[in-house]
Amino acid sequence: MAGDLPEEGGDLVLPPQDADAPIADSGRSGSLAGRLAGVLAAERDRLTLWLPVAMGAGIAGYFALPAEPAAWIGPALVAVLTLALIAGRHRPPLLAGFAFALAIAIGLAAAQVRTASVAAPMLDRRVGPSMVEGTVVDAEIRIFGPRVVLASPWVEDLSGPDTPRHVRINISRAAAGSIALGDRVRVLAILLPPRGPVIPGGRDFRRRAFFEELGAVGFTLGDPDILSRGAASAAALGLGQLRAEVVARIRAVLEGDAAAMAVALMTGERGLIREPIYESIQAAGLAHLLAISGLHIGLVAGLVFFGTRAGLALVTPLALAWPIKKTAAVAAWLSALGYMLLVGSPVPTERAFLMTSLVLLAVLVDRTAISMRLVAWAAMVILLMSPEALLGPSFQMSFAAVVALVAAYEGLSDRWSEWRWQSGWPTRFALYLLGVALTTLVAGTATAPFAMAHFQRLATYGSLSNLLAVPLTAFWIMPFGLLAFLLMPFGLEAVGLVPMGWGIDLLLAVSETAGGWPGAAIPVPAMPGWAMAAVSLGGLWLCLWRHPWRYAGVIGIAAGFASPGFADRPDILIADNGRVQAVRAAGGGLLMSTDRREAFTRDIWLSHDGSTEAAGIWPDLGPGPDGSLSCDPLGCLYRHEGWTVALVRHGRALAEDCRLADIVVTTEAVPRGCPAAVIVDRFDLWRDGAHAIYLDGPDIRIRAAGRETGDRPWR
Repeated sequence: MAGDLPEEGGDLVLPPQDADAPIADSGRSGSLAGRLAGVLAAERDRLTLWLPVAMGAGIAGYFALPAEPAAWIGPALVAVLTLALIAGRHRPPLLAGFAFALAIAIGLAAAQVRTASVAAPMLDRRVGPSMVEGTVVDAEIRIFGPRVVLASPWVEDLSGPDTPRHVRINISRAAAGSIALGDRVRVLAILLPPRGPVIPGGRDFRRRAFFEELGAVGFTLGDPDILSRGAASAAALGLGQLRAEVVARIRAVLEGDAAAMAVALMTGERGLIREPIYESIQAAGLAHLLAISGLHIGLVAGLVFFGTRAGLALVTPLALAWPIKKTAAVAAWLSALGYMLLVGSPVPTERAFLMTSLVLLAVLVDRTAISMRLVAWAAMVILLMSPEALLGPSFQMSFAAVVALVAAYEGLSDRWSEWRWQSGWPTRFALYLLGVALTTLVAGTATAPFAMAHFQRLATYGSLSNLLAVPLTAFWIMPFGLLAFLLMPFGLEAVGLVPMGWGIDLLLAVSETAGGWPGAAIPVPAMPGWAMAAVSLGGLWLCLWRHPWRYAGVIGIAAGFASPGFADRPDILIADNGRVQAVRAAGGGLLMSTDRREAFTRDIWLSHDGSTEAAGIWPDLGPGPDGSLSCDPLGCLYRHEGWTVALVRHGRALAEDCRLADIVVTTEAVPRGCPAAVIVDRFDLWRDGAHAIYLDGPDIRIRAAGRETGDRPWR
């Protein structure tokens, strides 16, 4: 092949080939290279869909590096590969190769630029009690009191260069009504550094805080003093006051769990939802309904679009003179923008708004509203804006669902349209129910491995509960919520909120019923990194290609689903502060050193282990429940796979334990001459964070969260 690639729709692609046509072999059908060339030639109109995948690979590679690369590497690679792309533009194989290499480099460079743009001081030690001053720029409503973010803080015990850009502080419920966005406040508080992973390989909360420009978290020791009112921008202050007014209006009409759910759906504030309700929603596979993302933005935009278009169509002069479809698209975009601003513009909502904007833009320019190419463009824009989003469950699950749905309906669209337009209303209604079921099944299957990876649970009845909950949300709850929004200026919001509350009651009944069934949420051990890569690549391979070789992607998906069954679970876990430890019981569960402290850490350990509760608690004195552990006031001895591990509580036991044990774990400083083969002491925990120890027969393996994080700006 030679010559320039013809243009189609602004993208450089090769002439399309019918998906059912035989694959050309370029005259070399006898060789593997020839067959591969023939397959790629047949799929050449789909090659551009892999550009965001290449960008994602560059971003993933950046975050996997053990140390921060030089600032010039990413931009230099982009410049060199851009020149190479220009030089090879007349040779399609070179053009394709350089294009994908350039996309990888752009992903790397985007991640570097994003990291540099948000870099700010972060605490690495506890500070306080100390006086803290700052401007309230965000406030999260919660049952036990609000949590506020202070910008441009002054901290009594920190110098200017060491002061974070933002701090997040929990304040008392009594002071909640006195603080508003924009207020400059002073409070006595204890500040703590954002935590790193509480288990090696686990979610890095400190990295997330870094990209949120959050340098410290903490809690108050008294009520805050308000120094001045309304120091924030008028726009931010207005939105915050509007959000607070909406919450107050909802709580004046609805009560209890219905009010908490309505607040979450209409403003994005989920802090009022009780823990048992949230757990039942998760167990039923309905947690996505609480995240203001694609479903909610799409519903708001869709309701406004179809409502506006139908209303304009009833006015004959307007219907004849105006492009009512495009007018409705503009109205839908404005409504989606307003909803995003009202809920505070969290990252998932911004991604959903971008996707919706691209769909509506396609309507304005008379292009196909939903297509795989549109999804690819949206992914590239999001990855350029927020490269760190690639690592989060929201990005992964939302795009997994969208890509799978678009791929499924690409194959069914022609036949589906034929069935729809050649049938009567009963058949159309049956097709609608079938479409809801198919959408739920496809989206649920596509997101299941990512839910397993991030939350270590599989919602067994998720497809069934979504089959009931999604239509209820789409056709009852959200339409009445939108009606309540429209009537609030007139004080008539109860007309929408009351029936919305009825729908929420039904939704909670569905979640409590499905979440209470036996085996509703199956806990699974954490998936290894390679399994996530296999699932992602396998799913993309299955959905982005069109010819039969796409089905090879099922291998990667199956490997990811099966990986928890081969999980490599640690035998000893030590928290970064050493306050909680765990050892593997003879029956396979985890024995915890305490059940009174560090509940957050213990819950994550159990979740990663695929368990719902600990196998037991370490004894204060004597043997443990299975005989592998024995304790006295100075510490415990754990024997497993022929190894003896000393879990030291008091420094007085170190001399003896160093002589008797193969491994010594302690929050004390171990003397330099300790002969134990492996030592994890206070300095290791301070430097490298949480530790996991694997006793693999004759070998000992140690993983430390800090070593796996590497020398990165957020560590």
